[in-house]
Amino acid sequence: MFLLGESFFSAALEKDLTLIEDGIGVRVILATPTTLIALLRTVAYSWQQQQVAENAQRIAEAGKELFERVYVFAEHLGKVGDGLRKATETYNSAVGSWTNRVLPSGRRMAELGVVAGDRELVEIATVDATVRAVAVNG
Repeated sequence: MFLLGESFFSAALEKDLTLIEDGIGVRVILATPTTLIALLRTVAYSWQQQQVAENAQRIAEAGKELFERVYVFAEHLGKVGDGLRKATETYNSAVGSWTNRVLPSGRRMAELGVVAGDRELVEIATVDATVRAVAVNG
């Protein structure tokens, strides 16, 4: 309840010292111009703090979601690395078979005149690249 002047509030308190407590008991706050401004600032600050707390909660939730996504991505990336290592090993095994078994037989066929002389089997290089491991747990 708004009182127009401090003097009115002071006079009312002189007549009844329990006026403030009685008002609070029935959910009425007595406010003069000075106390009203203080109350409004307090309410504004509370709303601001509530907004800050809500934003902090949203940031925490977004951070948790981001971490989960990064964790899953790192697992997928690790599997891609494993696949590349396996593909490189398999490719290099195939190149070894080509170099040691197929190429010598093909050259012999060319030397014996079984194939046209303008075509020649070539060497194939192995892949020496290494794939870095992704550290998922720490």
